[in-house]
Amino acid sequence: MSESQPDHPIFPPVRKKTSVDELIRAKHARPIRSIGDLAADTFESDEELDDFLAFIHAERHSEVA
Repeated sequence: MSESQPDHPIFPPVRKKTSVDELIRAKHARPIRSIGDLAADTFESDEELDDFLAFIHAERHSEVA
């Protein structure tokens, strides 16, 4: 009985290593200049945020009891 070759390689192909500087240039990244640069309007209202925080709190404590 002979061994057959797989249709695809077992390991992913080797890719050229990209330096951090190359990645920064490719993504047109800029330094963070203020905390406001990190702000995002994730929740549409305070109530939606409160619901989310209550859910997270309940999930984190669900297996403690």
